[in-house]
Amino acid sequence: MRFRDALAGPGLAAIAEIKRRSPSAGDLRPDADPARLAHDFETAGASALSVLVDERFGGSTSDLVAARAATSLPILAKGFFADSGELEALRRAGADAVLLLLRDLDDRAAAGLLEAARGLGLDTLVEAHSAPELERAGRLGADPIGLNARDLSTFEIDRGAQLDLVAEAPRDRVVVAESGIESRAQAAAAELAGADAVLVGSTLMRAPDPTARLRELLARPLVKSCGLTRAEDVTAASEAGADLAGFILAEESPRRAHRVLPVPETMLSVAVLVGEHQAAPADLVQLYARENGHRARDAVLLRGDEPVASVADLPWQEDDPSHLARAAGVQGRLVLAGKLAPENVREAIAAVRPWAVDASSQLEVSPGTKDPDRIRAFVEAVRS
Repeated sequence: MRFRDALAGPGLAAIAEIKRRSPSAGDLRPDADPARLAHDFETAGASALSVLVDERFGGSTSDLVAARAATSLPILAKGFFADSGELEALRRAGADAVLLLLRDLDDRAAAGLLEAARGLGLDTLVEAHSAPELERAGRLGADPIGLNARDLSTFEIDRGAQLDLVAEAPRDRVVVAESGIESRAQAAAAELAGADAVLVGSTLMRAPDPTARLRELLARPLVKSCGLTRAEDVTAASEAGADLAGFILAEESPRRAHRVLPVPETMLSVAVLVGEHQAAPADLVQLYARENGHRARDAVLLRGDEPVASVADLPWQEDDPSHLARAAGVQGRLVLAGKLAPENVREAIAAVRPWAVDASSQLEVSPGTKDPDRIRAFVEAVRS
């Protein structure tokens, strides 16, 4: 399979990167075995690999050769390439794609390398870090396009700027969010902004078990703990491993939060609204229509003004024996809600296969006050 095609399927794909060090972080995994890592990342669910072949990252072409012998996944050769001869050597060593940095290439040079790569049967990941570079990538016909959160001049990470670029990228191209992915929530933020794939390197190379870390990042469904009103409950949800923190701002709710509380970088905040959409200081908004003085049954998950997922819920203060069957029929990205608990969430996941599960009332000691043990048991049941 071609590199681009491996990233273009449904859901969020992962490019697992193999490198021994980085200029920004120093040594990461000096004894990295490219062949073993390539094999293990494939079994852990990676859609493609990236191998650093530049000595500044402790890499070489021999690492590419070793990885190629150990996996059938497409491999991106990563370095600072400026002429077609380098691409020819990388193709012979087993590369399926090469990285082209627009920071280092003017349009003429980039176009020449793109043409050379096509002639060699190589895909290209054309990397941009700014709006002007993204515009250039689009004009050059780049596909896929990589959007790096790291400024290669200062090595600083700006995830917000990266997500803005991801959201502005052409929707007819495969888009890869590069660098700064350290949690499921951060990967999900890139996905909801429009990324087809994430490239993860340092996070994996630092981990005691890179394969297990990759599985953690790719684990679905995500977990949303909703109806949070207290900082200590946000902490309990975070420590249990929840990915999304929900704050109900509707006045009629017994779980109403006075505001969206701060959340750690391992979580995304969700403002839950009923009625009209309004600005809220949250990463996402879960919006229900208002019917007969209370929320409607279902909702939509919004990133800004853009719908990014459907929310299948139970009717207001009612049960529905057909709830799971109804939810299973929803097309696209789905958040499943409605009296989910540690005791029933595995059955619900098996029946619906949602992108995220959303629990609130069943994790409480009283409305708006969470039970840390119930939160922990819920997350464990989802991950089991």
